Amino acid sequence: MTTLPATSRSLVRPPHRREQAIEALLFLAASLGVVTTIGIVLVLAFQTIEFFRLVGIVEFLTGTVWSASIEPFRWGVLPLVLGTLLVAIIALVVAIPLGLLAAIYLAEYASPRTRTAIKPILETIAGIPTIVLGFFAINFLTPVILKPLFGVGTFNALSAGLMVGLLVTPVIASLSEDAMRAVPRGLREGAFAMGATKFEVVRKVVVPSALSGIMASIILAMSRAIGETMIVVIAGGTNPQLSVDPRESIQTMTAFIVQISLGDTPQTSVQFKSLFAVAAVLFTMTFVLNIISNRIVARYRNQYE
Repeated sequence: MTTLPATSRSLVRPPHRREQAIEALLFLAASLGVVTTIGIVLVLAFQTIEFFRLVGIVEFLTGTVWSASIEPFRWGVLPLVLGTLLVAIIALVVAIPLGLLAAIYLAEYASPRTRTAIKPILETIAGIPTIVLGFFAINFLTPVILKPLFGVGTFNALSAGLMVGLLVTPVIASLSEDAMRAVPRGLREGAFAMGATKFEVVRKVVVPSALSGIMASIILAMSRAIGETMIVVIAGGTNPQLSVDPRESIQTMTAFIVQISLGDTPQTSVQFKSLFAVAAVLFTMTFVLNIISNRIVARYRNQYE
């Protein structure tokens, strides 16, 4: 058995208490998100089970009528899910082209000075309070633009979807731009050396190489759109119906949660318990989207040296 020289043993010191305290603090900070998520899941699961003791799960998942405030009560969640997906799809139709075009411009065409000026302005949109966008939709977008053009009502899915699309555009633009800028310059120079134009390099080299990041940004934007609350509460309405007409009033899952939370609903009532069942569906949808996003990034990530 070998022993260290005296000079070497003097250099091997036990961890200082301050270092141990910092390590414990970092561990607690890392564990906080996990503990919070577990707590949310447990609360949703417990309250959702209580709801399903009163309402059949088959009726809840397959029913086409939702009436939680007016008798006869009906608990089919499909109208809420359809309203949520309708708003999210309209939002993505707006956000995907705007976000990708902005990302391509910032990553490939803009000068450093222009990029430095435009990117913070673009990301500021994500910081606008969503209630402000909701009031903008109901006071300007709907009566001034959409009503004369499409004959929409005061509350409609189209107005809510357009505003949510504007809200999530910076998500796609920022993440996609980062993915494009991560593509090695050598790939671009190789394409230029073969006679490709700037647009051909972007279309055939940069975008395919950054596809995993682009797809992840789109899925995260959809997750953000599904979970949006104040815009759809103000502009979308509170009329749960099984309709795909964007001109009509709808109700999303988040809008229903707000409606029940603001009322004087007794905590022992089935209406209050339905709030957690709807929240569980919403949580499951966003959780699945996040898993899909992580899988896409892990499977199609390009490793550059």
